[in-house]
Amino acid sequence: MIVIVDTGGANLASVVHALARLGERAQVSGDPARVRAARRVILPGVGAAPEAAKRLAAGGLDDAVRALTVPVLGICLGMQLFFAESDEGPAKGLGLIPGSIRRMAPAGLAVPHMGWNAVARTGASSALLDGVPDGTHFYFVHSYAAPMGAWVEAACDYGGPVPAVVRRANFHGAQFHPERSGDAGARVLRNFLAL
Repeated sequence: MIVIVDTGGANLASVVHALARLGERAQVSGDPARVRAARRVILPGVGAAPEAAKRLAAGGLDDAVRALTVPVLGICLGMQLFFAESDEGPAKGLGLIPGSIRRMAPAGLAVPHMGWNAVARTGASSALLDGVPDGTHFYFVHSYAAPMGAWVEAACDYGGPVPAVVRRANFHGAQFHPERSGDAGARVLRNFLAL
């Protein structure tokens, strides 16, 4: 069973539909027991970090996600929730990856960072990007960004390097929206499901 954690984000339906196009059924759930029983978990998110963090904590989903040993994919805000904290609000994250999410301030560029941007690996490999050439474009919409660090597997350039794919243990994150990124995004989702 693939469970999409109900963070209250606006992209829940688009993630369900993207998986359906791959022949996969997924259920949206806010039940910690269902999350713990899943074979794959997706933590999506479009919206504000404080509200999403409160929703996870109120339902006991924060502890359920932290305890997972199956592959977990965080998308956009879902990826940002993997980190210790966010300037937005401020808000406490899940603490799975060290560091703070900060508001973007690229010189001369608009915020939010919205639209297609090329992504390239920062190291030798990335399971999410298997078979995806460096320079492939993905769709981004965000005003806050993760810090660079050893957990970054790929980045884009938006007034400097911006983490696009992160990983720590079984927690994989994409700052971009694979569900809105055409064939390349579908490949990322397939790669995640194959982990």
